[in-house]
Amino acid sequence: MDLTAGHVWVMISAALVLLMTPGLAFFYGGMTRAKAALNMMMMSFIAVGLVGVVWVLWGYSMTSGDGIAQLFGNPFTSFGLTSLIGTEDLIGAGYGATFAIITVALISGAIADRAKFGAWVIFVPIWVTAVYCPLAFMVWGGGLLSSDGSVGGAVGEAIDFAGGTVVHISAGVAALVLALILGKRQGFGKDPAQRPHNIPFVMLGAALLWFGWFGFNGGAAGTAEEAGLIWINTMAAPAAAMVGWLMTERVRDGRPTSLGAASGIVAGLVAITPACANVSPVGAVCLGLVAGAICALAVGLKYRLGFDDSLDVVAVHLVAGIVGTLSLGFIALPVDGEGGGLFYGGGAGQLVAQIVAAAIAIALSAVMTAIIGLAIHKTIGFRISPDNEVSGVDLSEHAETAYEFGGLGVGGSFHPFAEQMFTQQKQPQTTKQNVTEGVHS
Repeated sequence: MDLTAGHVWVMISAALVLLMTPGLAFFYGGMTRAKAALNMMMMSFIAVGLVGVVWVLWGYSMTSGDGIAQLFGNPFTSFGLTSLIGTEDLIGAGYGATFAIITVALISGAIADRAKFGAWVIFVPIWVTAVYCPLAFMVWGGGLLSSDGSVGGAVGEAIDFAGGTVVHISAGVAALVLALILGKRQGFGKDPAQRPHNIPFVMLGAALLWFGWFGFNGGAAGTAEEAGLIWINTMAAPAAAMVGWLMTERVRDGRPTSLGAASGIVAGLVAITPACANVSPVGAVCLGLVAGAICALAVGLKYRLGFDDSLDVVAVHLVAGIVGTLSLGFIALPVDGEGGGLFYGGGAGQLVAQIVAAAIAIALSAVMTAIIGLAIHKTIGFRISPDNEVSGVDLSEHAETAYEFGGLGVGGSFHPFAEQMFTQQKQPQTTKQNVTEGVHS
């Protein structure tokens, strides 16, 4: 089959989405302490390596083809993708891989500064296999939540064009569960060193995410008209969310922040993800404003409820993912004059379908993440030692430091001072805790 413009667009979109994971590494890396920046970025990069292999071997097969109890595809149907050689399906397989990669990478922000890298390496392929692949099959692969599935057929098919449930709700719930399992960082809400160390990195990461998101949302567009609507909505919603977040900060705190601007952009991108092809541009603006304001307020929940979500994955991805998913019950456009959300006279049917899909995604991710996370935590341990947390996870887990300050930094294990520094940081240390605000406060 000849290569068409559609094929090229999907391949370009896949490249854009793949760039989002390094972009996320900058976004998250800038929000951590300086002595945890490399570890945070490595958690995103290793997700590319591990999920890329899993996807080729069995991940893609689990999201497509013949289903097992409408829950996941047979992992051996296209094992190794050998059966797809010579077909255009390899393009779609590559595009799908980039979604799985970014989804699991999102989780890492909740456990910044305190997770063992080896434990994360074990968690990533298991979680993708047990949570992401089944959920992707249920929503997009003809499974439980599709129009032909048991749940979708009973309550109606939920709209999730690009991953509100599959990507953001599942990752946000997993982030919350892991944060609870690992517990709070030392000095949570008090240590000034836990504030973001490099805001320019955060803003660069947000820019790369926004750039890549046009492929994330637009890669599956079926027509030029649909692609145009997706593009405009992917521009409008995060723009409005940034305004909504900054307005909330201005009213609540007296001044807007650059961290708030970057976070608002991501909140808007998350919210528009499930709705990008099904709402009007005005609807996208309204959705963005609401998502930006709600997520800005949701950041404070971790202090009130007592869980340490280091980089506010729950406030941004879970909350915005739910807002975007449920919003379709109100503002989804009618199709051929029929259906649509409540505001278009479509009745409550679509809202019910959205609620059910969100609830199933939450339940699946919560239960499976708890099982995986606790199994790792109770065996090899998921959290680094208190001494290593104080001295820095970069040095203890990678024998590296992110910055060279007066010759004290280490660029890799080959450095002549690396072993000496690693040995020194293993010695018991005491620190004085100081009072400050958290990441987004």
